[in-house]
Amino acid sequence: MEIKISEIINQQQYVKKRIRGWMMFDWATQPFYTLGLTFIFGPYFASVAAEYFLNNGLDAASSDARAQTIWSGGQAVAGLFVAVVGILAGAYADSTGRRMPWLWTASVVFVICSWMLWFMVPDGSNMWSSLILFSIAFVAAELALVFTNAILPSLGNRREIGKISGSGAALGYAGGILSLLIMLFFLFDEAGKTFIFGLDPGLGFLDPTTREGTRAVGPLIAIWFVIFMVPFFMWVREGKIQKCQGGLSQSLRDLKRSLKEIVKRPSLFAFISSQMFYRDALNGLYAFGGVYAVLVLDWGQTQLGVFGIIGGTSAAVGTWISGKYDYKVGPRPVIYFHIWVLIIVSACIIGMSRNSIYGIMLPLWVSFEFFIPRAGLVTIPSGSSDFIFYICGAAIGASGGGIYSASRSMMVRHANPERPTEAFALFALAGKATAFLAPLLIGIFTYWLNDARLGFMPVVGLFILGLVLLHWVRPDGDQT
Repeated sequence: MEIKISEIINQQQYVKKRIRGWMMFDWATQPFYTLGLTFIFGPYFASVAAEYFLNNGLDAASSDARAQTIWSGGQAVAGLFVAVVGILAGAYADSTGRRMPWLWTASVVFVICSWMLWFMVPDGSNMWSSLILFSIAFVAAELALVFTNAILPSLGNRREIGKISGSGAALGYAGGILSLLIMLFFLFDEAGKTFIFGLDPGLGFLDPTTREGTRAVGPLIAIWFVIFMVPFFMWVREGKIQKCQGGLSQSLRDLKRSLKEIVKRPSLFAFISSQMFYRDALNGLYAFGGVYAVLVLDWGQTQLGVFGIIGGTSAAVGTWISGKYDYKVGPRPVIYFHIWVLIIVSACIIGMSRNSIYGIMLPLWVSFEFFIPRAGLVTIPSGSSDFIFYICGAAIGASGGGIYSASRSMMVRHANPERPTEAFALFALAGKATAFLAPLLIGIFTYWLNDARLGFMPVVGLFILGLVLLHWVRPDGDQT
């Protein structure tokens, strides 16, 4: 009896460690999205690219539009690659049960390419190579997410999975906030000093004249990932693997069968289609929010840092609150609410300029003044447009976290209890199937209209498509 009790205790401890290890993936990868995609590297790339084009003969508006176009082009190509390769690789991994080799490979590529972002110098000479490296890192991160999400169903029963998913997402947002604070406190080098403590970037070891503090975002992302993925690889183990007899051909047959099954289930088909569009639109907001702030509102990195802290904090809180309402009313009303919030936010972004919103002039400029140790009194120019965009950032963070958590919960209600891994792998893959669409449309509209602000119009259309398709999704899924 004592032996059996000890075995039960050991098994429970193993399960808890496996869950904690799985959650650390979100913590390890979130700085890439927070620092790389949205608040630090993306805006820095846009500012360098815009200055490069301006120095090569384009006017200011055309330079901004060209910078956003090439950034969106890189994201579109990366998203398309994830959609194609991710679906095939995911199907193979799901059929064979082997995900760890794919995770190891994606992790190595991610670390190398993230570190190489250090070479994005201010004169734009490495602009194209840096864009390629960032796109490869993005592909690696997204493929790793596909395989990690496919592990989720094995971490608990149907009721527990929602809680584990939400906790992992909230932990990830917390990691993003902490990494952003580290960046702002010790590395970020606007005006030659760090944001809060007024220190020399990198405690004096980095040269602010060549923006080494900002460029350190790449090594920071890579080091952070290496350190915090250790618990994941130590504690997350694959179970006994049943050898796949048919190899890739069998995997493709399994994928074909799964896709045919979706068509026969109207609620699942509507949900998969809906979340393809609204998650793609949300990714567009994440990818271009910081770029928009630099090109349209003329924000500096300090304001972007504040914006990131607000957005990250609201994401963590919003995810937690959404989970509570999900438990009370179910995931579909939560998704509806967040889509409407994001439509309103997107409409505000499209209609807003530096001094007006939809042609209505905003109040005169005011400024923030606050004291920073060793840097003295710091003034940040601000006005109504800045306050509006801060509010938009908080809404994007809260609704982005809430909608992702509720979407995974909705997938639980549609999952076949006998084949949950396939269902969650499909959910993860479907989120990437049109990952190229928002960046591609933003790039096309920006180039066509020659306006970085109006280039956001397709995002509203994608959210509306998702909202309409959600109408055919059964609130309790089609497994009840």
